Amino acid sequence: MPRIAGVTYPIPKPCVNRFFEKDKNVFVKPATVWKQLKPGMKFVFYQSREDTGFVGEAIIKNIEVVEDPLRIFDRYGDRVFLTKDELKEYVKSQEKWRSGWRSRGQQKKKLWLVIELENIRKYDRPVKPKKFVPVSGQYLKEE
Repeated sequence: MPRIAGVTYPIPKPCVNRFFEKDKNVFVKPATVWKQLKPGMKFVFYQSREDTGFVGEAIIKNIEVVEDPLRIFDRYGDRVFLTKDELKEYVKSQEKWRSGWRSRGQQKKKLWLVIELENIRKYDRPVKPKKFVPVSGQYLKEE
């Protein structure tokens, strides 16, 4: 069975470039495809919407799962790849996907994934993936 070596998530072109051009190194999204990730694994940037493909990579330094993604600015400040206003809009846009699942009468809380990156590098040109990269992201496996 192939070993998990890392992860990739789709990031729109205007946002992905912030990792390469504006010294951003903290990625945040609703928590999907994360339970098998560990520091030291590879994070590959998949540029979505235009000029699609893998456009760079980094090493995962730290992983957190939080209930309130806006609190990450207290810890990471302007290293977060989204502005506070962009993240507020992102959180609001996710409310329509709220889970109807309940446990002991409590609504299940939406969790957010926060990945701190290091050793970020951009590829010379986009590399087309062999398989479709879903919105949720996908693990990268050693072949």
